[in-house]
Amino acid sequence: MGSDDTKARIEAILPDLLAVRRDIHAHPELGFEETRTAALVAEKLRSWGIETTEGVGRTGVVGTVRGTRPGQGAIGLRCDMDCLALIETTGLPYASTTAGRMHACGHDGHTTMLLGAARLLAERRDFAGTVHLIFQPAEEGRGGAVAMLEDGLFDRFPCDAVYGMHNMPGVPVGQFAIRKGPLMAASGRFTVTFRGTGGHGGNSAHLATDVMVSQAMYVQALQTIVSRNVPALESAVISLGHIAAGSPEALNVMPSELVLGGTMRAFNPEMQALLERRMTELAHLCAAAAGTTAEVMTRWGTIPMINAERETDVSAAAAKDMVGAVVDEAVAPVTGGEDFSFMVQRKPGAMIFLGNGVGADSHALHTPKYDFNDAALPFGVAWWLGVVRQELGA
Repeated sequence: MGSDDTKARIEAILPDLLAVRRDIHAHPELGFEETRTAALVAEKLRSWGIETTEGVGRTGVVGTVRGTRPGQGAIGLRCDMDCLALIETTGLPYASTTAGRMHACGHDGHTTMLLGAARLLAERRDFAGTVHLIFQPAEEGRGGAVAMLEDGLFDRFPCDAVYGMHNMPGVPVGQFAIRKGPLMAASGRFTVTFRGTGGHGGNSAHLATDVMVSQAMYVQALQTIVSRNVPALESAVISLGHIAAGSPEALNVMPSELVLGGTMRAFNPEMQALLERRMTELAHLCAAAAGTTAEVMTRWGTIPMINAERETDVSAAAAKDMVGAVVDEAVAPVTGGEDFSFMVQRKPGAMIFLGNGVGADSHALHTPKYDFNDAALPFGVAWWLGVVRQELGA
């Protein structure tokens, strides 16, 4: 893991990092509610003599470390801080103490690893240029990256390039995975509201316009978009997750309104536009066929996460040179969404996957038994240091 000196420095702070990670895990906070986490981050940064700015994008924190060697380069290192609305079932001694809140995506680990790198960078500022440590709020669908950008992130903290990292269950601890180009999908949500007259299901069904018929046709029609409209060599996903209408206490009543919704994924803007267009067209066709009306609402929470070529090479080199890790440089794209994509849209950048373990060592992300693997902490810290070394000659 880099030089013996770097390895020893990381090992020396691991007990502190472990305590921080588990403290954050025990006190999860949803997006834009990370007041305790942000305060902890700011307190740590200031204690190490790092210039610290709070309230960036509401609850975001940015720490700035300036190197002692001459140089004008500047890079951003970004992590996320928020949790999920999930009930934890790990049974761990440091499990969530907040009902219905859980760090089920490893943001507690991400925050801790960037704090570890911040501490070591502040101790030895032997690099040329500036490192901005970006602790982002609200990654899980609440728009934290956009909020920071709208708050002038890159105007206030200029960066030539920006880097991100996310843990990945299924990849062994100590290994990394990355690819050039699309790494993660645009992630969107949609709702369709069918409206009709409703009526008595037994006495006057022939007089009613039936939203149930419209939704039945629509659910089937949705399946044709990916199979018949998306080119065979492209990839997209449409999945329904919600249907609501009527009442179980009035089964003889035909409802006048029905709402259904779900998620959609795509890897480029053209496919995003195609999904929106066809979903809307089919909704209106299915509505007209049953004499109802349709209202379609779509919202993309993220855009495709597209890794720039140079920054992908820098990321892979940092993992190999500083960590001494095995790097899969052609990992398959993932249909999960990541709002770091908005930052990479503004500045050249890349995201890398950090191994979180395989088998019983690591449950899937966004599940009640997931826990960030603490064995990955030193590898993540070393990778951040490696990025600084590659970019600014640390």
